[in-house]
Amino acid sequence: MKQRMQVQGTKRSWNSMISKDNASSLKSGTNMYEYYTGIFQAGTSIWKREGLRGLYEGYWSTLMRDVPFAGLMVMFYEAMKDTVEYGKGRWALGSRWQDQNSFEGLVLGGVAGGVSAYMTTPLDVIKTRLQVQGSTKSFFCRYNGWLDAFQKIWNTEGTKGFFRGSTARVIWYVPASACTFMAVEFLREHFNDKIQHDAHEVASISMETTLQ
Repeated sequence: MKQRMQVQGTKRSWNSMISKDNASSLKSGTNMYEYYTGIFQAGTSIWKREGLRGLYEGYWSTLMRDVPFAGLMVMFYEAMKDTVEYGKGRWALGSRWQDQNSFEGLVLGGVAGGVSAYMTTPLDVIKTRLQVQGSTKSFFCRYNGWLDAFQKIWNTEGTKGFFRGSTARVIWYVPASACTFMAVEFLREHFNDKIQHDAHEVASISMETTLQ
């Protein structure tokens, strides 16, 4: 639903495009989906027109995008974090830099998210085009599955076609990933401190009990 509402633009421009597309597809008897005014109307319309399958259109392609993205992002983040820790130890930076885990999460998380987002843009392009095409053989409906979408994009647009929207995708994921890893490092640091404190208290109580 989100993808279709994002690509439709204004109601006037969408209706104009539908009119032109429907005029060219009279022989097939299929029409483009209507303009969506809200998420509930979009969901109802897709359900009536395309059924449950329409609501889950692009599900597998979404997994094929998100799983590699998440794996790459965590891998890049942990690799950069290990490099930073190695640098701290090698150059013996002061304690002021030893406890900047939240700031490191912000910077390294943003970099990891941006790089991973760019690398998985081709998967995002395929997923998005499968989701917005609808169930009819009209303007958007050119693809009959993931492999068909890959082949047609490659044949008609080349490498450039797979990286359309990459800048916007990176701009979105850099701050999102930065905030995510900053929060992770903040919680990790504070929970570790609490766990160590609780463990110290338990050890102290156990020692006192033994001495008594």
